[in-house]
Amino acid sequence: MKAEKLMIAELKESFNSLNRTVEIMKYSLRKCSETGIKAAYSLEELDIFENLTSRFARASDIYTQKIMKGITLILREDAKTFLDRANLFEKLNIADADDLKLIRDLRNEISHEYKMNDISEIFQAVLEYSDNLLEIIERTKTFVEERNWFEEN
Repeated sequence: MKAEKLMIAELKESFNSLNRTVEIMKYSLRKCSETGIKAAYSLEELDIFENLTSRFARASDIYTQKIMKGITLILREDAKTFLDRANLFEKLNIADADDLKLIRDLRNEISHEYKMNDISEIFQAVLEYSDNLLEIIERTKTFVEERNWFEEN
């Protein structure tokens, strides 16, 4: 199964990229948790939160665009849309489909933050959903490890 080995190798590389992003995101998450949600932020505090939001968006992009698609391909599931993949991941007991949709929606809000009147709304949501995203990533790693996909590559 040469094609499957290539898909697994690509998934492994996506996980490596995600792991690097998650480590940096965790650093930003700690800094932002110390700062907390406020009515107004100093420039330094804004910079810290901007870093977290961009790292959250990057991690969620890698997860939804690379990891979820890769697993779906390896399993040979017919899940062409994000909603199909979210429902599949719920069926596989990896993540709640609604949580995945909320994370994706938040990522889209970050990308279009100029639409939001109060930037602290985005900051609050990112603080809340970062732990959720990290937990989903860990459950996904467990799912992959249980299948020994990375053992033979």
